Amino acid sequence: MSTPEADLSLFIPIIQTNPLAWKMRQNASGFAPLNQKYGQNDKEEYNEGDALHRALEHIRTVKEKGAVEERHLQTVEDIAWKSGLAPEDIDTLLDVALSGPFAEAVKTRMLKCLIPATLIPESAVVRAFSRLCASNCSNNTKVLFFRWLIAMFDFIDGKEEMNSLYGFFFSFLQEETMSCYICNFLYLLTKRENVKPFRVRKLLEFQSKVGMQPYLQALLSLYRSFCPDLITISLPPKRKFYFKTTDSIWQAAVCIVKERNQKSPLPSVKLTIGTAYSHPQKKKWNSGCVIPMPTSSHVSKEEQDEEGDSSSLEVMLSGQKSFPLEQLHTFSQLLDNIQDVELPSQMCSVLKSAPLLHYLNCIQDETVWLRLSYWMSQELKEGCTWCKVSNYTSEEEFRKFLDIIISAQCFLQEGFPSSEVFLYKSLPLWDGISCRTEYLQLLSWIPLGNFSEIKPLLCDSLTQLFFTSSIYHKCSVLYSLKQLLENWLLWHAMKVSMKSTLSISADTPMIALNSVSELIYYVGWLSTIALRLEKNSSFLLHFILDFFEMVSDMYLNYNLPLVVIFPRGVFYPALLTSDSIALNRLCYIMYRYRVNLTASKENALIYQERLKFNKTYQEFNEYVTALVDCLWTSTSFEKDHYLYIDPQILEKTKIREYKKSLNLINHPALLPYSINFLLQVKGWPNEKELSLSSIQKKKWNWYLDYLLLEELHGLHLFMESSLDIADSASSAHTHPAHKTPKTCMSEPV
Repeated sequence: MSTPEADLSLFIPIIQTNPLAWKMRQNASGFAPLNQKYGQNDKEEYNEGDALHRALEHIRTVKEKGAVEERHLQTVEDIAWKSGLAPEDIDTLLDVALSGPFAEAVKTRMLKCLIPATLIPESAVVRAFSRLCASNCSNNTKVLFFRWLIAMFDFIDGKEEMNSLYGFFFSFLQEETMSCYICNFLYLLTKRENVKPFRVRKLLEFQSKVGMQPYLQALLSLYRSFCPDLITISLPPKRKFYFKTTDSIWQAAVCIVKERNQKSPLPSVKLTIGTAYSHPQKKKWNSGCVIPMPTSSHVSKEEQDEEGDSSSLEVMLSGQKSFPLEQLHTFSQLLDNIQDVELPSQMCSVLKSAPLLHYLNCIQDETVWLRLSYWMSQELKEGCTWCKVSNYTSEEEFRKFLDIIISAQCFLQEGFPSSEVFLYKSLPLWDGISCRTEYLQLLSWIPLGNFSEIKPLLCDSLTQLFFTSSIYHKCSVLYSLKQLLENWLLWHAMKVSMKSTLSISADTPMIALNSVSELIYYVGWLSTIALRLEKNSSFLLHFILDFFEMVSDMYLNYNLPLVVIFPRGVFYPALLTSDSIALNRLCYIMYRYRVNLTASKENALIYQERLKFNKTYQEFNEYVTALVDCLWTSTSFEKDHYLYIDPQILEKTKIREYKKSLNLINHPALLPYSINFLLQVKGWPNEKELSLSSIQKKKWNWYLDYLLLEELHGLHLFMESSLDIADSASSAHTHPAHKTPKTCMSEPV
């Protein structure tokens, strides 16, 4: 590997000439400068601003190589790492680093301490680039400059002047040692007007020379999104990552400065449409998961401190017709000025503005989503508290950052691709505790896709964590999977409603059917094993039944031609539970399954797949028969029935009349109702003993009415639909054991 390539590994190597960063990290009391007198107040008061000014003046006046004094260079490094550099200091340091007579090691140290305290002036970047082109800088210096530009792209206060130099930036693409960084920078800078036929030809020529590299694929994909007619070649499938990780040394430095300069808590993440702040906030540089408020890209930092009239005057004088984002607070304002809205240069700020999120849904510019996705993927990767090397972002800060993303996803009713990639990458390292609520909420917004592709990325790691965690974590995961299923069903219902007006791929319904069914089977498998591990916990059972209550109504509520029955490992624990609420919910779910199965017989797609649905009918009929055998006919333990047990084993339990131990009177979940019913009816306590058998002999109708009055509506609906007894009290009273269940018959095959 060549020397330039050796210095461009995924993680930036330690600066051999300056161990400042690592010494600051190792300071137990927090980050402190290397020279301790800068952080203390000894006999002689130290003025940081004067020291930096003297150091920069000395460096600026150096005329020959090797004349720079180490102490002045050390002063600049210490102050930059401690407090950051002001915009004018960054301009000065860029000037001397790229045009001064310094050794390459000195230039490298200067470039690596370009850490902004607030913003980086765009004019400084333009002047620095002109000096880079005019001076005889080495390739290593050029590479380091572009790496710095990429890492600090969001801190630059404007992009228009830089965009006017697009052709000059593009010309550096021919240098192979810089091509990956140039493509990354162009990916951030490109607008629709930058895509020209001659540039596409240059990219294709370069691609034929070096092969289809990920960074070239990214830039070509962006070009094709702007001008599909210019790129006719087929590109490989989309990748999760195109570029190398953002340079960690600058990210660490930015976090250090933020820790020292920024003590105010993060603002609220609630998205509202209404009157917001009376005065626009100043622009904040974005780092460490801090998202600034949206500000117009043409408004400078000083102008934002003044009243809104001055910024409006500048817009009029400049001839630009753009509505100031600082004044955009309501949806009605967006409708009145939608043609004049210009998105901010810091795309991340749209996440905190409800009107701008509405605006994102209206525009068709793919580059906006690409910019937002690129920024979000970097922030999630570097801010994650359980899968990174440095600990500059606290868990509370990262939690609030995730809340902002979740709020935006709920507002848009769709997940971001970046958060999906983050889930797949970080899930194997997640401990199941850190940011659990927010992390599982991200899981519920995974977009509907091919489940066979999602399963190895998501389910393998999630399964291991699920089985080794507490019951409360299991319930949280099941709730998130229920929300994921609901979002997929809503997405499918929306696509079906749009099918008449838009061209929908014929494969889309089948993808939805297969993915939804595979997700249900996966949750059923998880639930079966979880109930065994947790000894059929009623608490866990309620979350499982909550999931399958939604599954039972998929056909009618979401227009999905699919009916999936829950597994035996869920049905029988719910049937034999001692929790009356769980038993009532089981009966209600069985009732909804009957309604959906009956309605689905008219569906043409289900008729085509009738062989598959015959099995569904058979499973449903098995469950109906088992329920009736237990609750109604008291034949569940007889031979050829689903719960048959050898009579010799049952006799050893010493339960009297064990055949009736699971009926409506003696079932463990309904026994308290039976006893309470006898305590309320007339004839007791005059009777010598509390006889449960008297309910079936004399008070059967009253008991059924009593169960209905006790809010056991699911039980009532199941009996009404499966036994047809609601309007036939006399028949129910005389011979309940002679009733047979009404099974749901499938169409003949």
